[in-house]
Amino acid sequence: MTDALKRLSDEGVAIWLDDLSRTRITSGNLAELIDQSHVVGVTTNPSIFQKAISEGHGYDQQLTDLATRKVTVDEAIRMITTADVRDAADILRPVFDATDGQDGRVSIEVDPRLAHHTAATVAEAKQLAWLVDRPNTLIKIPATKAGLPAITEVIGKGISVNVTLIFSLERYREVMDAYLAGLEKAKAAGLDLSKIHSVASFFVSRVDSEIDKRLDAVGTDEAKALKGKAALANARLAYEAYEEVFSSDRWAALDKGRANKQRPLWASTGVKDPAYKDTLYVDDLVAPGTVNTMPEGTLNATADHGQITGNTIAGTYEQARAELDAVGKLGVSYDDVVQLLEDEGVEKFEAAWIDLLNSTEAELKRLAPSEG
Repeated sequence: MTDALKRLSDEGVAIWLDDLSRTRITSGNLAELIDQSHVVGVTTNPSIFQKAISEGHGYDQQLTDLATRKVTVDEAIRMITTADVRDAADILRPVFDATDGQDGRVSIEVDPRLAHHTAATVAEAKQLAWLVDRPNTLIKIPATKAGLPAITEVIGKGISVNVTLIFSLERYREVMDAYLAGLEKAKAAGLDLSKIHSVASFFVSRVDSEIDKRLDAVGTDEAKALKGKAALANARLAYEAYEEVFSSDRWAALDKGRANKQRPLWASTGVKDPAYKDTLYVDDLVAPGTVNTMPEGTLNATADHGQITGNTIAGTYEQARAELDAVGKLGVSYDDVVQLLEDEGVEKFEAAWIDLLNSTEAELKRLAPSEG
């Protein structure tokens, strides 16, 4: 079942699971995926935790204890989510040690309601790193305008970061710049750069969903022929930017200090359009030094029938530029699409966080001991 996953891993793509729950940890499922499916990392987000906590009874004991202590709902969520991330980090620790800290990582996101507040994001990132207290944690910070200086500040303090919600090539370059600036701050502070890691989560499927919708509205044969091409083109050009930045003189100075490259992470790789093959954003985004974080359905589909045929990004940049240009010539604005997707991404995570607050509050009330 896992030959395709092994081939993917052998091509230099780190396979991460885009999901986490208490049940996945306690049942041994996460350990099994690491052992049998080449999974070497885990990503979480507010939507994942909202789903995990609202389903089943895996959190009842901890929720009962928290209700007995009369903690606030915000504190309860942080106690629950950091416990899961800490336990998952412990399960992944052998991978972390074997890869010299590159993989074996678990991501946890700052409160998405802070996405447009730099100082609060920095404070939350420091608090999360302290709460989880594991070296193989990545703190997720959204790539909003306010998030960029927060990334620099947090990296500068020696905290490893997963930058999330990147949709545009321009913003991706700003993210890499923020990372390098953070490393320069860390270097000036005398920190060990080899201990600082980062990934940049470049979102894929949502780009096709939005651009395909607009191409359908154009309705011509030329427009329909471009459907399903924009997301791959966008991601491939992001990899071109990565290669350029991490071969620059600025990077070379940091590389001498044993700094780590900020790897591109392909996020949102579950295919949303049933007309496309369900492994599209895995098979066609293979390149060394990347991460692909997959929902379990995509992981299983790749194991079953993924077609891993070597590097599928090298040599594609000219075609990718031509495809994005063709989309633009049809009146579909790239800048408008990527800004909309960033705004929607933040809003969706905020909404999931509110749902998480509400469902957790309801559980705390349900499990609270009667007075007396």
